[in-house]
Amino acid sequence: MPAPSPNPVPTADVPADAAAAALDMQARATAARLTGALSPMAGLLAAFDWAAHLAASPGKQVALAQLAVQQAQALTREWAPATPDAFAAPDRRFRAPAWQHEPFKAWQQAFLASQQWWDAATHGVLGVERHHEDLVAFSARQWLDLLSPGNLPWANPEVIEATLREGGANLLRGLHNWMEDAGRQASGAAPAGTEQFRVGHEVAITPGKVVLRNALIELIQYAPATPTVHPEPVLLVPAWIMKYYILDLTPEESLVRYLVSQGHTVFCISWKNPGEAERDRGMDDYLQLGLHAALDAVQALCPRRKVHAAGYCLGGTLLAIGAAAMARDGDDRLASTTYFAAQTDFSEPGELGLFIDESQLSLLEAQMRQKGYLTAQQMAGAFSMLRSYDLLWSRMVGDYLLGHRAPMNALMAWNADATRMPARMHSEYLRRLFLDDDLSEGRFPVGGRPISLGSLRLPTFMVGTVTDHVAPWRSVHKLHFLCPAEITFALTTGGHNAGIVNPPSPDSRRSHRLLTRPADGPYLAPDDWLAAAPTHAGSWWPAWQQWLAARSGAPVKPPRMGTGLADAPGTYVLER
Repeated sequence: MPAPSPNPVPTADVPADAAAAALDMQARATAARLTGALSPMAGLLAAFDWAAHLAASPGKQVALAQLAVQQAQALTREWAPATPDAFAAPDRRFRAPAWQHEPFKAWQQAFLASQQWWDAATHGVLGVERHHEDLVAFSARQWLDLLSPGNLPWANPEVIEATLREGGANLLRGLHNWMEDAGRQASGAAPAGTEQFRVGHEVAITPGKVVLRNALIELIQYAPATPTVHPEPVLLVPAWIMKYYILDLTPEESLVRYLVSQGHTVFCISWKNPGEAERDRGMDDYLQLGLHAALDAVQALCPRRKVHAAGYCLGGTLLAIGAAAMARDGDDRLASTTYFAAQTDFSEPGELGLFIDESQLSLLEAQMRQKGYLTAQQMAGAFSMLRSYDLLWSRMVGDYLLGHRAPMNALMAWNADATRMPARMHSEYLRRLFLDDDLSEGRFPVGGRPISLGSLRLPTFMVGTVTDHVAPWRSVHKLHFLCPAEITFALTTGGHNAGIVNPPSPDSRRSHRLLTRPADGPYLAPDDWLAAAPTHAGSWWPAWQQWLAARSGAPVKPPRMGTGLADAPGTYVLER
């Protein structure tokens, strides 16, 4: 009989293991504070994977060397008089005419050549894991954006011209702007200009009442604006990572007001901005206290009426999960489902997936275990990195170097009104949805039992946006593959937010494609769908409204208004 080991491996129930795990958690939480919850290990692993495989790829090295020589030759020709641009791809950073004069033209062309070279260098290296390739390419773009000549006051002709013309007054204004922004950030105040768009005054002013309040939501019922209404009410389910009033901005931009004006009875969920007390709220809580509690209240006010439910972003994902669970359990309260920029398959989540791997999540989870939630600043920072030029560098140049404040609008003010996320919910959806893709794989549990998106058979309307960095439209489109329902899919110009806030306007330059796949119809892959879907000028809102009307009964008198706990927009939306 062998002698026992003098140093036995500890088991999971040994107290020393708990102490070790707690120490590891503390170390990761400290690292998260120092790095903004960005994992250095994830970056190092990606860089090593890329560099090691590039070192073992002589063909790729030769191709990159040849590209560098070709670029040098092109730049030499470019700097000769009367030659066409060597790197003429449009770039918003260099669209000012002054960039076409030397030496600025040479600088911007050299920068564009570097950008082209690094794009080639970080893509197509055999053997590199896809996630690592994406992370290295993204990191290279971030460094290039940082070093762009447009960000340097001595290399940006617009800044130089303004400084000479104004005798440096632009830089003084920029310093004032920077000091104001730094002071506001330090005090937790909203960015400059947001005071023009106060919730309940300039935005979120469609008349209504809070008819339900629980620990997680306020439910708003909007007052009718027409003598008769479609009998089936519309329930809007926004994402809990945003304030609901993106759907009720100014009167001209409010989807809620538009629906009410078209004879729909509209309800909207307003999520509580979570804090330490909500740290253990998970997906089942958001389903029970959110979607199902709202449906119960809606049907109490509109008895015997089925509900058109529409979810936005992760609110749409929550709706899909809830609808699949309802189909599993024989709950037939829904008349249709609509998904705005909402993913149900997370195998290709777009650039947001750059921040989601085991190394990243270990830091986030450790930090959230201490705080109880993900801060609004961390969420905003991640989205800023995805659109660094639009949300960071262009603002720096305009506000601080040119001394001109970018005019604030309602959508920008809403975007600055960020929310927190409870630790358990954030961990659950990052792991189960993004990392493991449990929803599309049929493993996602609701009430302890898995659900299947294949059980979704309700008429469905979906909206994808062309330039979405959060929910790429090809990923949104995958519900066609996952369920047999009738799906009307609209692909609209714009991004994740501006594509949804898309009111009808006679002078709108927006357009959308629209195509319906019948129930049990053949699957069209995204590129095939794009080739088949006709283009329509203007907003997609009228198309959706007509789709809802076609699936509703004959108009009736408006339902009674619920006993108001408060006037819209309620109190939860005001929590910071």
